[in-house]
Formats: sequence, structure tokens, C-alpha cells
Amino acid sequence: MSSDSQPPFFSLAHLQHFLKFGVVGVVGVVVNEGLLIAFLSIGVHLLYASTAAIEISILSNFLMNDLWTFRDRRSGRFAVRLLKFNLLMLAGLVVNAAVLDVGTDYFGIAAAVSNLIGIGAAFFLRYALSVKYAWMRIEAVEEGSAAPVQAPLAGPRPAAS
Repeated sequence: MSSDSQPPFFSLAHLQHFLKFGVVGVVGVVVNEGLLIAFLSIGVHLLYASTAAIEISILSNFLMNDLWTFRDRRSGRFAVRLLKFNLLMLAGLVVNAAVLDVGTDYFGIAAAVSNLIGIGAAFFLRYALSVKYAWMRIEAVEEGSAAPVQAPLAGPRPAAS
């Protein structure tokens, strides 16, 4: 099926994914903010604290998105999905960390507040990358319709005899 015949972006399916992604994102914000504050309180440098907090929240978000948000869209092996998601989310990490650094160093905004602004700035980029590349739906073309191809999650299936 070509990308032209996918449901419109403003469909119920996309809205459900977007809302679930937002819920997972809120949990990720709590993880990210909590870890950032904890790391800063023990003296970890802002850039290192931010990078570690963001990466850990990316991993927790991946697990929740993989198991809940995009469960119907996942295909392939878990480790490959995790690697692909993590690589794509690096773009969000860079945006988030840059906004945090600029907000804190140049505008004097508290790190926790700058971090929230960075998370917000990266949210839509992360969602777009997740939908478009991390959990691409693989579809089979049939007479005027398409259905997801179910790929095994734990290795190849034995060949039929």
C-alpha cells in the first residue's frame, strides 16, 4: 500500500495514538524532571545530568509506547525497535538539551523550568519521528484494502514442511 492511501493524519486512529503518546510523554516528563533534579542535587554537571535524565526517560517512554501506544504498529524484533527509537529520539535529546542550556545559561531560567520548555519543544518532533519511522506500519496490499503484517517478536518462525 502506498503512503498516499494511509488514513488521513486527522483520523481517529492518529488521534488515539497521539493522546496515548501524550500520556506516555507526561510520565516521561516526570521521569526526566525527577532525575534531572536528583542528579543536579548531588552535583552532576547540568549537561551530563540533562543527557542522562533525557536518555533514561527515552528508554522508559520506549517501553510504554511499545507496549501500549503503538502496540498495533510494532513489527520486527524488540532490540531493533529499541535501537531505532533511541536513534530517532536523539534529535529530541539535542533539541531538549539545547533549549535547557540556552534557557539556563543565557536567559537565567531555572534548570527545571528550562528543561520543561525543552521537553515541550521536542514533543512534536518526537511524535512525528515515532509515527513516521519508529513504529512504521507494514501493510500488505489486497484488493482495495490493507492489513498489518504480523511479524514475530521473538525470532523467526520455523519453515513449514
